[in-house]
This record gives sequence, structure tokens and C-alpha cells, in this order.
Amino acid sequence: MIKHLGSFLTITVFLFWNYSIVQGKPIKVFILCGQSNMQGHANIKTFEAMKTDPLTVPILEEMVDEKGNPIVCDQVWISYCTGNKRMMGEGFGKLTAGYGARRIPYQASEKIGPELTFGIYIHKALKEPVLIIKTAWGGKSLNTDFRPPSAGSYLFKKEALKNLEKRGKNIQEVKAEKAYKTGRFYHLMIEHIRKVLKDIKRVYPDYKNNHGYELAGFVWFQGWNDMVDTATYPNRNKFGGYKDYSECLVHFIRDVRRDLSAPNMKFVIGVMGVGGILENHKKPHMKFFREAMIAPTFLPEFKDNVVAVETASFWDRRLQEIEEKKIKIKKMKGFLRNKHQNYPNKDGSMDFQAQKSYLDKYYQELISKEDDSYEKIARSNGAYHYFGSAKIMAQIGKAFAEAMIEKP
Repeated sequence: MIKHLGSFLTITVFLFWNYSIVQGKPIKVFILCGQSNMQGHANIKTFEAMKTDPLTVPILEEMVDEKGNPIVCDQVWISYCTGNKRMMGEGFGKLTAGYGARRIPYQASEKIGPELTFGIYIHKALKEPVLIIKTAWGGKSLNTDFRPPSAGSYLFKKEALKNLEKRGKNIQEVKAEKAYKTGRFYHLMIEHIRKVLKDIKRVYPDYKNNHGYELAGFVWFQGWNDMVDTATYPNRNKFGGYKDYSECLVHFIRDVRRDLSAPNMKFVIGVMGVGGILENHKKPHMKFFREAMIAPTFLPEFKDNVVAVETASFWDRRLQEIEEKKIKIKKMKGFLRNKHQNYPNKDGSMDFQAQKSYLDKYYQELISKEDDSYEKIARSNGAYHYFGSAKIMAQIGKAFAEAMIEKP
């Protein structure tokens, strides 16, 4: 009897082991969504600046091969839906550099967003194939473009309607246009995710249909258009001025989980960090907006499965200081041209060449050759796009991945 029992156990273990191979593990799917900073405007050439910081040297080593070229992740696949009014489309393949902002959706660019290091570090932690679905469009708000269904219709503030009337706008036409735009990109996002999940093999050729998938996480990185929208948030410089954003984000999380049938899918909120750490709250609206982004994480229903990552700590202070000096130079140029009474050329005695010589000298006094050289390798876009800096964007993507896999 013992002999037969042993044979039975051996066969059972063999069959279970064989079934596991055939069945395979469900592939983990991560969704990245947002506006221009989720698209990513960090040019590949700015990888060079990562060599100057001990914190980013090891990250860069994960991002490039032995020849210094961007790596191609054999076990991480990505589908990226992006575009504009003229062209909306998808690019997909193995994760590598070039899945940042694109002019033509299906053609690789010279840019990266958070997706590159997110994929690298998620795969490094899980040690298994990963699929990323990225949907990102520049200049989109949560209050309108990504507005989730359960948030209801966009409600115009009385002050906003009065201002529109003063400007001679047709209120009914404005409301009709807003109704058309409301929720459009929310639905585009959901449609694309469903499209990819319906035929994963199209994006990830090695995928076995009987393996299934697990919606393992969602990263939300958006905010600029809401933060600067004074019509939607007229009290943005006051505590609670962005309360509507928090409420809309709560609806967004609930609706995404419902529409994708993933009630426990983890959410990571990338908190807007443009401007870096805010010292003495010089820009109250930025402070209040960041607090509004974090607010959903304090709800009991989101305990342990909705987390916030503050990106301000990755801000490049050196680039910020150079930016501030360049603003001074630009202002000086205006003072000289307009013969400002408190500045040189108030009597109009400086011709174009004299003004140019003065500005060149002023530039050299404010910005060192070292800073000038650093900016050339570290920056490729505006400050609102985190300077188009791979040094910043790589740290953000890594932080998103770490927050995603962190146990509560």
C-alpha cells in the first residue's frame, strides 16, 4: 500500500508540475497614464548628465549597455497610445528609449518618460516578463479631458461664466464644447487598455494565451493643466482651493478599477514636483495642489493600495538656479531696449552692439562656464517638463516602480 501511495504522490506531483508549465504564470500588466510629463520630454542626450551625480550613476548603468547605448529590455514589452487631433495612434515593442513624447505615435522618438526606468526596476524586482500599457497625451486635464464617468458633468463656476460673458463668448457654445471634451481621454484610455488586453500576443509575441494576465498596478502622473486652471479652481491660492481635483481623482481611481474589473489594483499617484521643494511656501497654489493630489491616499478605502510619490525631491536645483539667472538676463535685455530709468541705457546712448556687449558681459558674470556646460548636457526642454532631464525622469520612473512593489 505504501508503495502504491508513493507512486500516486509521484504521479500527482509530476502532473501538477507539468500543468504549471503548461498553464504558466499570468503576465503582470502595469498601466501608466497622464499628460505631457507622463509622455516624457527628456532627450536621450541628457543621459550624459547622469554621470555627474553619484545618485544617478548606478541608475544610468541599468539604462545603457556596455557601449553606452540605451538598453533593449527583452522581458519588458510596452504598448504606447498617444497623439493629437491630427494623428492618434500606437507604438509597441520591447521597452527601450524612444517611448517618450512622439510626433508620430508609431515612430520612436529621441525622448524618454518614466516608463524606461519604471520597466527596468519593475522587472528587476519581479524577475519575470512584464507588459506596460502607456496612455499619455500632452495638455490634458483631469477636470475635463480625463474626467471619470462617476464625477458627473463639468460644472462651470459662476465667476468663470461671468468672465466668458464679458469676453463676448456664446455660453451655450462654450458649454457644448466642454461637454464634448469631457471624459474623452478617459474613454480613449480605457478603450486602448481593453484593446491590448484582448490580444496581448500582438504586443508581446511570446505570450501564451492560456497564461492569463494580472492588472498589477496603475501609475497616474498628471496635474499641470489643472494646477494652472484659474477658471476651474478660482480659490487655488487658498487652503482647499483644489478640493474638486481631489474628489475627481477619487472618482477616477474607483472608475478605472471598476471599468477594468480590477477592484484591488494598486494605484501610484505621481505628485507634481515642478519647482522642487517649496521653500517657505512662496507659491501657495503649488503647495495646495500637491496636497490635493495626495489627499485620496488618506481615505480608509484606499489604505495600503493607493500611494503617492512626491517627485519634487528629484528636481535639479542647479538647473533651476541657471534658469533663474537666465530670467534676470532676459529682463535686463528688456530694460536696455526700453531705456528703463533705473538701468544702463536710460539715456538711450547704447546702440545695438553696445547693448549686446553689455549683455554678454552680464551673462558671463551670472553664469559660469561650468554651469553653461552642465546645462547643455542636462537640459532639453522647459522647466514645466522637468527641464527635459533624464537625470530627473529616470529617478521618477524608478521611484514609481519602488512604490508599486513596496509592501504595505
